[in-house]
Amino acid sequence: MTMPSRTLGKTGQQVSILCFGGWHCAQPELSDEQSIRLIQRGADEGFTFFDNAWDYHEGRSEEMMGRALAEQSRRKNVFLMTKNCARDGVGTRQHLEDSLKRLRTDYLDLWQFHEINYDNDPDWIVEQGALAEALKAQKEGKVRFLGFTGHKDVHIFLKMLPVHTWDTVQLPINVCDWWYRSNTREVLPQLNAANIGAIGMKSLGGGNLANGGTIVANGACTPQEAIRYALSQSISTLVVGVDSDKVLDQDLAIARSFVPMTAAEMEALREKVKPVATDGRFEWHKSTQNFDGPYHRQQHGFAV
Repeated sequence: MTMPSRTLGKTGQQVSILCFGGWHCAQPELSDEQSIRLIQRGADEGFTFFDNAWDYHEGRSEEMMGRALAEQSRRKNVFLMTKNCARDGVGTRQHLEDSLKRLRTDYLDLWQFHEINYDNDPDWIVEQGALAEALKAQKEGKVRFLGFTGHKDVHIFLKMLPVHTWDTVQLPINVCDWWYRSNTREVLPQLNAANIGAIGMKSLGGGNLANGGTIVANGACTPQEAIRYALSQSISTLVVGVDSDKVLDQDLAIARSFVPMTAAEMEALREKVKPVATDGRFEWHKSTQNFDGPYHRQQHGFAV
């Protein structure tokens, strides 16, 4: 059974409304066989957009996805994205070659600058040569489209937008976000106006260690409500973490039966979660380093 699709902004590409996340599917507790089987199930059951990053589990995520998609030529049927963690030209080229090798492909459909989380990241990718190298790789045909990701402050997204004519931006979109440093209110309208493909993530709230993990674990809303709310925003696709058949079945069911929330339904859910949303307790990714990857912390001279 197929999954509904949407257009990924100015790229014109049709992608599944859910994107198969690369981090969860290769967690250490999963064997190689389990990871590969989950990825292949996702591809066979309707996911056409696959997410990854150079630094996920020190390259294991890309390796598992590469092995999974290579079998039965699944690669040709998917839109494959991974992320560059470097800010300099030499590192950018090395990350690209590493990713292509691990993913067992000679091109990436989308390559995104990962974790633009610090105020100087937009400056660094220009001054240190990362953007120039990425544009070179694009001319070489190794990369089709370029974007960036982040999960911190709205003003960092807004600083990054004019740096290049981006094809995509990946950012937190969830019901809590409406009340706290809101991407939905302040960034998403600008992406839509520029026809930049908006890729949502952290639909369950992003989690933290002290308040029940996520809005779902805390009981503020159900996974179905949270994902349906995020998909009802003006995004092209939503990255979901899949670490088991149970979660995969749940996500497939949500996507296949998806009907956008009405304005009244969205307002009611926002009001329901408001008591636990306005202080950012379920969006620590915006206010702490807890969700910043080790590679990027080291880049900026912070302890891991």
